[in-house]
Amino acid sequence: MTNTTELWVNRDQLRETKIVTGSPPQLNDGEVLVAMDKFGLTANNVSYALTGDMIGYWNYYPAEAPWGKVTVWGCADVVESNDSDIPIGERLWGFFPMASHVVLRPGKIRKDGFTDISEHRKALPALYNQYNRTKAEPAFMTELENERCLLFPLFATSFFLADYLLVNDFFGAEQVLIGSSSSKTGFGLAKMLADNPEVKQKLVGLTSQRNAAFVESLKCCDSVITYGSETAIDAGLKSAYIDMSGDVRLTTALHQHIGDNVVESAMVGASHWEDGGKIGKLPGAKPTFFFAPGHIAMREKEWGAGVPWQKAMAASAEVARTMEGTMDVEWSHGAEAVNDVWQRLLDNKVAPSTGIMASLLQPAGQ
Repeated sequence: MTNTTELWVNRDQLRETKIVTGSPPQLNDGEVLVAMDKFGLTANNVSYALTGDMIGYWNYYPAEAPWGKVTVWGCADVVESNDSDIPIGERLWGFFPMASHVVLRPGKIRKDGFTDISEHRKALPALYNQYNRTKAEPAFMTELENERCLLFPLFATSFFLADYLLVNDFFGAEQVLIGSSSSKTGFGLAKMLADNPEVKQKLVGLTSQRNAAFVESLKCCDSVITYGSETAIDAGLKSAYIDMSGDVRLTTALHQHIGDNVVESAMVGASHWEDGGKIGKLPGAKPTFFFAPGHIAMREKEWGAGVPWQKAMAASAEVARTMEGTMDVEWSHGAEAVNDVWQRLLDNKVAPSTGIMASLLQPAGQ
């Protein structure tokens, strides 16, 4: 077998990276070695890095401090197995590091998936320990592998955000403001709300001047406001702000403009991660972090184990299908190319209409 390759990121200086290569690890009983041939890279992965200590993303695949392995969603094949229930050749989809190979310890094995039961992962949010065995899934899911890596995890967050707003009756809001609406989670949320006949609230997308035409082309927002023009928003309407940008200036400007009519302010992403910082006291609802696993846990108690994620995946597939043709897929092969994409994501230089698929596997014959 070829050597393994990983891209490590300095947890305190995200632009500092190093390529780590080595020999394939020896498997213990009950473990499998998988080779990731594809994973998606979006601004969401930058958010994983930024909240890696707070939520625990760095702990799924530990590295020597100060380094970390940025987590991604991707597809992989089992290439070695010491688990009689998971054969070589099994195709998986789930939560991986930026790497060519990784060791998993399957447990709670089902026909359609399993849970990684590695000791160090037991205290982490359970959602990210689940791996799907794709051969047991409907054929159309195989056809959507790229979309599944790029869009489904983001649209799943969109689904849970929409559900969060619906279950709370939008906190009384008459309009929903979506910060960084050109982000995939942002326009996914706008699309799900726009397509829901129960939603009567006005949908306002906030984005940069260069991305405004893209957001407008999706036809899922009632209006699109560019950064710096926040005063064009109707401050007389009670507003729920869903922030994918992490831009303190934007949050401050919106709260000061709309005042006490900001009835909900949820922080979700950090597409403008370098514009973050401490938020002072603002008028209206206090900005709070939206923790998707917490909302999922609430819904699991009401709907049943696994049902919220199934609903989210179905909704993600529907949105991905309706948006077919609106996104160009760009491939990055090899550690240097993947590192270049990581730097572009940090600099917010990947167009919203571009989806990055990546692999650190060496091509056959090398």
